[in-house]
Amino acid sequence: MSGRPDSDLTPDTQTSPDTAEGAPETMEDAPERAPEDLSEADDEHDDEHDGEHDDEHDGDLLEEQARRARWAAAGTGIVLALAGTAAALLRVSGTAPALVPVAYACGAAVCALAAVLGARGRTRRALWAAVAGVMIMALGDQFD
Repeated sequence: MSGRPDSDLTPDTQTSPDTAEGAPETMEDAPERAPEDLSEADDEHDDEHDGEHDDEHDGDLLEEQARRARWAAAGTGIVLALAGTAAALLRVSGTAPALVPVAYACGAAVCALAAVLGARGRTRRALWAAVAGVMIMALGDQFD
C-alpha cells in the first residue's frame, strides 16, 4: 500500500474520470471503446490550438520546465549560500573551534557554486553541489 487513496483498489473497481453521471463503472460494465473514442481529447486539444502541432506545445512545455528548474536550482543555491555565510559569521564571533566557521564557509562556497551551475542550466550538477554544500555545513554543525 503506497498511501495513495486508489492504490489498494483492484482494477475492476477503479472509476473512470469520464463516466456518465459520476456513477462508478467497473471493467466488466465498460463498453468496448474504439481507438477513435480514446483520441477525442486529443482532437479537442488540437481544436483549441487551431492547427498548431503538439510537438511545438511539448517543446514550449519543456522549455518552461527547464526555466523553472534553472530558477529553482539558482534560488536554492543562493539561499543556502547565504545561510552558510551567516552561520560562519555567527560562529567566528563565538567560542566555537576554528574548524566550525571554516566548515560553514566552505559549505556556503559550494552552495554558491550550485547557484552558478543552476543559473547556467546545469541543474543536476547544481543539485548535487547543493547537497554536498549542505553536508559540509552539517559537518560544521557536528564539530560545534
